[in-house]
Amino acid sequence: MATLAADAALAQAKQPPAKQGAPAQAAPAQQEPQLKQIALTDKQIENALAATKEMDPITSKLPDDAKPDPKITAQLDGIAKKNGFSSYDEYNTVVDNISLVLGGFDPQTKKYVGPEAVIKAQIAQVQADKKMSAKDKKEALADLNEALKSPQPAVENKGNIDLVTKYYDKLAEVLGASDQE
Repeated sequence: MATLAADAALAQAKQPPAKQGAPAQAAPAQQEPQLKQIALTDKQIENALAATKEMDPITSKLPDDAKPDPKITAQLDGIAKKNGFSSYDEYNTVVDNISLVLGGFDPQTKKYVGPEAVIKAQIAQVQADKKMSAKDKKEALADLNEALKSPQPAVENKGNIDLVTKYYDKLAEVLGASDQE
């Protein structure tokens, strides 16, 4: 169970920077230098939840660094449109905004505390983990400390925090942002 929490912490720590497009590995694959922040609506969150359930089986099979072929892009675009988005790009913008807010939630209290507080709590959790191997612990701490050095942008639309709070359990389940302890 402790390893699960550490893995989730690690996954969460790695996830937000990739959404920004700033780290060296993610930059070539997605050319967006910065997240376009938008004010989310209930409808967008509900649509994102529905679309993600359909898209995950497709996107999970894609290599991280590969650019999807036109057939897959068209398929993802179709799912996005079926779920109320104008395009797959709009869907990604909404999910990125949701992920930005989720990255600042304490999974235990389900309250927004900010990404820095979450990462610091994850560091403490990894340091206290007696079952984790020294090698895994060192890697996890290096990743978490790196995440602290490249913080996410502040949430510009504070109303997004309230909306994500409202849908937190569903979003955490579908987008995998909770460590489920």
